[in-house]
Amino acid sequence: MKKKLPLHTKIVIGLILGTIWAFTSSYLGWNEFTINWIDPFGTIFIRLLKFIAVPLVLFSIINGISGLSDVSSLGRLGAKTVTAYMITTFLAIGVGLLFVNVVKPGSHIDETQRIKNRLSYEVWLQDNDMGLPRDGKSFLSDPQYSQYLTDAQADRGMTEKERMDLEDKMARAEEAKESSPLQFVVDMVPENIILSISNNQLMLQVIFFAIFFGVTIVLLPNETVAPVISFVEGINSVFLKMVDIVMKAAPFFVFALLAGVVAKMADTPAEVFEIFLGLGSYSLTLLGGLFFVIFIMYPMILKVMVSGFSYKEFFKQMSPAQFLAFSTSSSAATLPVTMECVEKGMGVPKKISSFVLPIGATVNMDGTSLHQAVAVIFMAQLHFIDLSIAQQLTIVLTASLASIGAAAVPSAGLIMMIVVLQSVGLNPAWVAIIFPVDRFLDMCRTVVNVTGDATVATLISKTEGGLEHEELS
Repeated sequence: MKKKLPLHTKIVIGLILGTIWAFTSSYLGWNEFTINWIDPFGTIFIRLLKFIAVPLVLFSIINGISGLSDVSSLGRLGAKTVTAYMITTFLAIGVGLLFVNVVKPGSHIDETQRIKNRLSYEVWLQDNDMGLPRDGKSFLSDPQYSQYLTDAQADRGMTEKERMDLEDKMARAEEAKESSPLQFVVDMVPENIILSISNNQLMLQVIFFAIFFGVTIVLLPNETVAPVISFVEGINSVFLKMVDIVMKAAPFFVFALLAGVVAKMADTPAEVFEIFLGLGSYSLTLLGGLFFVIFIMYPMILKVMVSGFSYKEFFKQMSPAQFLAFSTSSSAATLPVTMECVEKGMGVPKKISSFVLPIGATVNMDGTSLHQAVAVIFMAQLHFIDLSIAQQLTIVLTASLASIGAAAVPSAGLIMMIVVLQSVGLNPAWVAIIFPVDRFLDMCRTVVNVTGDATVATLISKTEGGLEHEELS
């Protein structure tokens, strides 16, 4: 009997064919056809996964907690989970700072352009009554200063849509910045659980309700809650089966998704390459940091903490979730598949995965945090600004806290980046600089986020009684 191709191989084929189709359609002038008739299937795929994700999180957490013998074990599990996620976040940011300070991608840009950028920054400081430039070179004596000022204040071709997107992100970042220190805790508690379930960006509220509901079940006599537990187990199984059904068509959906993403970036293949060349040093530095975290940092942590860890087996089992994370750019949309990979492939018990992974998909954004550190310092270098150690530590703290509030949806990290820029006195509008390449880089950092979730789930499982089979231990 002929052996079937594994799912992750089919997804890789879909990714490759989707990219080839996009460049071919750009070359032949078929972009409009691709966007109108192929890309919608990619959108349908993300919607399918997202509508499964929220109820799956809700019933998985309730199901997992209701199986605990006592509430104290939940407190221990929660403390371990939060601690592990914070440690991996700080480590990821540290990797990002190391790469961006060693490579210095912002210094590889044409110096004349950097001079104009610096003058633009000085104009912004003056317009916002923020005093003299804090550091770096001074170009006030340059004979072309007045012309540079004119150029700096001019509109550099940003489209109306890009301008509106930037204004929207800045407004949302301002709201986040002005909120109280405990606003994050307040936002965790839902006013109306039905509304929370209907909004993917309110996943924390769903998790809060699920934990509260599950704990209440544990506190009641078994004979009273037996029908509820049976119902939760049954409906959880239904949503897991939905994941299986959707994933059978994943290779085709991924083809459509990638074809649409590349087709929307530019009208011709040359334009796509030109976009990446313009921000090449930044893109390569960020990718270097992300790859280091995925292929060295996480495996090293597991190698130390999990006896008999197999590098090859880990990536083999996680590859379907990683490729899906790359194609969807959404931790939330990938969550159902991540849970399946972690449970069936890596042997993490359902009671662990159903608690650790939904929290991770919401608050653990290692890739996003690393990206913010690299991007902010790159933009400072681009403007001849030397950030001190204290300012870089501020970036570490702000990026860590901001990543917790970043919604598990595409490009949410850009909103949090505005907060990080403001924390060290830089112009928040600079996020527009990295807009052209952010879609692709967002796909890559989502892979880091998902892999980080799986790593922590494996570690927590090992400390809570071990894995259910021996592939990784």
